[in-house]
Amino acid sequence: MKIGFIGLGTLGREIAKRLKDSGFELLVWNRTIDKAIELGFDAVKSPRELADLVDVIFVIVFDSKASKEIIFGKEGLLGGSIKGKTIVDMTTNEVDYVIETGRGLKYVGVTYLDAPILGSVIPAREGKLTLLVGGDKEKFNELYPVFQKFAKTIIHVGDIGNATKLKLVNNVVLGGFMEVLAEAVAFGEKVGINRELVLEVLANGAGKSMILDVKREKLIKEDFETHFSVDLIYKDLYYAEKLAYENKGILPAIGLIKELYALCKKEGWGNLDFSAVYKLFR
Repeated sequence: MKIGFIGLGTLGREIAKRLKDSGFELLVWNRTIDKAIELGFDAVKSPRELADLVDVIFVIVFDSKASKEIIFGKEGLLGGSIKGKTIVDMTTNEVDYVIETGRGLKYVGVTYLDAPILGSVIPAREGKLTLLVGGDKEKFNELYPVFQKFAKTIIHVGDIGNATKLKLVNNVVLGGFMEVLAEAVAFGEKVGINRELVLEVLANGAGKSMILDVKREKLIKEDFETHFSVDLIYKDLYYAEKLAYENKGILPAIGLIKELYALCKKEGWGNLDFSAVYKLFR
């Protein structure tokens, strides 16, 4: 199986490395070709060219606008020999976009899997991501051994769109919990408690969670090297709020928290890890 890979961001590069190290024949396209070459990947000049040369294409880019350009743009995948092939879109997208894309690609003989990732850099490096997959079950089963090279938990969730809905539900908790932890730690410091002691108590009390486990050292050291950026959590919460509105639901707390991440962006911290929200309160 020849695999194409598009998107060598913080998470994408770790997934691509695992696929390459697992022995798959891998070709990549990245907006900056030099970056792909520096990372040791064989690169092509356009998504269109990639479609001609591989059997399945993994896409993990910033948002639905970028995904749409990759697939449908002037030099996009549909311009190549894509019929009969599969696109696995691991981007966190808008729900309407993945449903419409799946329908449109099926019409031209292309299988589209809606497959967002739960997890960030460290679990990606260790092959311990969670992969949610919506779409054709037979194709899911066929690609399962490939998914296992970078994901520990792999869940087929039914129709296209369901995986994206579940990813947004998950990231409502992710963004909300990170903000609450940051606020609580800063509050503890303001009332005279050492930061490490605050975090120790939270880790053994109400704050005990996977989020605290993975962000504890970042908060202690004020190390905001990006594992999952402020820009990405803001975008995901925006998509979630939009989806709630379209379904006559409300996310009142998340609406406020999203704007706190917007303040981080305004401060110039968009490329930092989303735990940098702590800096607002510090």
